[in-house]
Amino acid sequence: MPRRIIKRFLPDHGKLREHPHLRRFGARLQDGNLWHLNRRSVSGAVAVGLFCALLPLPFQMIIAAGFAIWWRVNLPISVALVWLTNPLTMPPVWYATYRLGALMLNLPPRELNFELSVHSMILNMQGVWKPLLLGSVVSGVVLAIVGFLLVRLAWRISIISQRRATLSRIKARLAKKQHTE
Repeated sequence: MPRRIIKRFLPDHGKLREHPHLRRFGARLQDGNLWHLNRRSVSGAVAVGLFCALLPLPFQMIIAAGFAIWWRVNLPISVALVWLTNPLTMPPVWYATYRLGALMLNLPPRELNFELSVHSMILNMQGVWKPLLLGSVVSGVVLAIVGFLLVRLAWRISIISQRRATLSRIKARLAKKQHTE
């Protein structure tokens, strides 16, 4: 069952409730849906985490936690999936979302200057923030929908195969019992 596989990788929810950034959500962290592993909670958490992972904003984990609490989906999965974009993957992901946004806005892609100065970064952001944000939101929505649907499908296939296995075991026992009588 997918639940067993997922539980191996999840942190203890007691520790997460005590995390300094999550404590601000207070009593809302007591909602059982934030910690349960069922098809609705996990698929929603995947959608939230994938969407927030593509946002070109700081504090993506806190944003994902807020969305997870608001929509009452699994909190640890939502927060963990944000790490798909990490310091190694952010530049290519955000460049791709920038290019998508520029294409959607019918803007020619700009040549980006990658000097490590605050002034250079501010100059770069002035010309790219609109296409970057648009491309990130559109990519995030598409990725969230695809992730949501794939988790729902995989969960359903898993349950169907478990039921078939149980049914075949029951049939085998009945056949064995009838054979011995």
